[in-house]
Amino acid sequence: MLLSTRACCALLALAACAPVPDPTPVRFTDVAAQCGLDFLMHSGSRVKNHIIESKGGGGAFLDYDGDGWLDIYLINGSRLGGYPDPATAPTNALYRNMADGTFEDHTRMAGVGDAGWGMGCAVGDYDNDGASDLYVTNYGPNALYHNEGRGTFREVGQAAGIDLADWSTSATFGDYDRDGDLDLYVAQYLHFAPERVPPRGGMWKGVLVFAGPLGLAGAQDALYRNEGDGTFRNVTGQAHVEQAEPTYGLAALFCDYDRDGDPDLYVVNDSAPNFLYRNEGGTFHDIGVAAGVALSAAGTAQAGMGIAYGDYDRDGFGDFLVTHFEDDYNTLYRNRRDGTFAVASAAAGLAEPSLPHLAFGTCFLDYDNDQDQDLFVANGHVYPQIRHLNPDGYAEPNQLFANEGPTTGYRFAAVAAGDLSLPTVSRGAAKGDCDNDGDVDLLVFNLDGPPSLLRNDSGNQLNWLSLLLVGTASNRDGIGTQISVVSGGVEQIAERVSGGSFLSHSDGRVHFGLGANTLAERIEIHWPAGRVQRLEDVAANQFLVVEEPSR
Repeated sequence: MLLSTRACCALLALAACAPVPDPTPVRFTDVAAQCGLDFLMHSGSRVKNHIIESKGGGGAFLDYDGDGWLDIYLINGSRLGGYPDPATAPTNALYRNMADGTFEDHTRMAGVGDAGWGMGCAVGDYDNDGASDLYVTNYGPNALYHNEGRGTFREVGQAAGIDLADWSTSATFGDYDRDGDLDLYVAQYLHFAPERVPPRGGMWKGVLVFAGPLGLAGAQDALYRNEGDGTFRNVTGQAHVEQAEPTYGLAALFCDYDRDGDPDLYVVNDSAPNFLYRNEGGTFHDIGVAAGVALSAAGTAQAGMGIAYGDYDRDGFGDFLVTHFEDDYNTLYRNRRDGTFAVASAAAGLAEPSLPHLAFGTCFLDYDNDQDQDLFVANGHVYPQIRHLNPDGYAEPNQLFANEGPTTGYRFAAVAAGDLSLPTVSRGAAKGDCDNDGDVDLLVFNLDGPPSLLRNDSGNQLNWLSLLLVGTASNRDGIGTQISVVSGGVEQIAERVSGGSFLSHSDGRVHFGLGANTLAERIEIHWPAGRVQRLEDVAANQFLVVEEPSR
């Protein structure tokens, strides 16, 4: 059968939701506290004397126990000099979705309370055993938590050979060599030691702030090939992704931007050109400058923070949005479908609204299920001292942009969205339908504060479809799969990816808004192993488990 009839299918199926004819205002409600997410992120001192204290703040939506409901993993930081009593040190936390609108802290039970200075994470079933594993990036040794089933994990980073011990930031899983298992790319930021950097050794707009990244030594990113036996091998040089001069990596994403069937790699750097590594059959070639995604429209390096990837103009090819520093615009790179990109920030209405803000996490999502990709951007400054210049300048409102569709040339318009628009010092962001009601919610990770779980209370008036992929010949997660959905004559293309945004991981299910249409006339799935699967007349308003056919 094309659609799996396993027991988990019953857990995922939902009753159809009739469209509501009268739209309501856009509203996202922060339900973190009432849902039981009693977590506080710590990152150094409130003054932020050093650059390490201003970064961090990632996490994940993941279904670690396979029950069809999204759980939440939250990354915590630390402080310089550590904690005299290890029992008082903050740790990462795992909250299990209880499927009743609440979450319970299962950190101790699951064994994932990493106490390092955490940055972010990536989620992927690296051993194809049907359970989601968890990779955690740190300032210090990284951790790999193997999912043992029964709600528990075992830390195997050193044994697997990927306990990179520098300052890692974002990570992404992808099958770059197309051998059926997931490889791993880890972005790194700095070789940082506080004793070599004076506190608040920099100057910004006449105010003393921390120093960096410019003037500090960048760190080499790493590509690890999955050996298929539970271990990974560092192939950074062999695969030609070694940098002549290591720079300041903050976000990375495996994605097939040119749709040639193998995953390429986009890496966003802070205050340096970005890399676009085109996959040339197991080795890579950096074409970032030639492709037009390394620099701004003026040809200058920008302070790259996070990546959104999606087909915002519905032309069948994925586009990039890269977030940046205050007084610079977030850059929308429109895929020209010929291997190059055009800077479309101004044309799409995104340049001016981003200029006053310092942006990090970001994602494309169809929050209102109207069949086009909207945009979320998480904002928050890095210098607490900005309060001397602007009392309201440290915590910033996050932004939601509605895609106005083909009649406007796919321009975006900022919309007020309830609690989503309240000022926070935000870093990472993840998207996912955490209450299984058919619209996309948002999880935002805030520096030195609680997370924001932004429940979408306006998006499920129209129809939708969500696909959970199960690879057989391809990797079990189906990462790298291209999906086409046609509904009401409108075609949407999406790719199953792992990572992106900033330090974060989103729902592994691929969500499509269907508008007023009650079915998808056609679904075409291109699996990484080469098989093409076609489904017809699929009813809207359900989660489908789609298993890769054997032939």
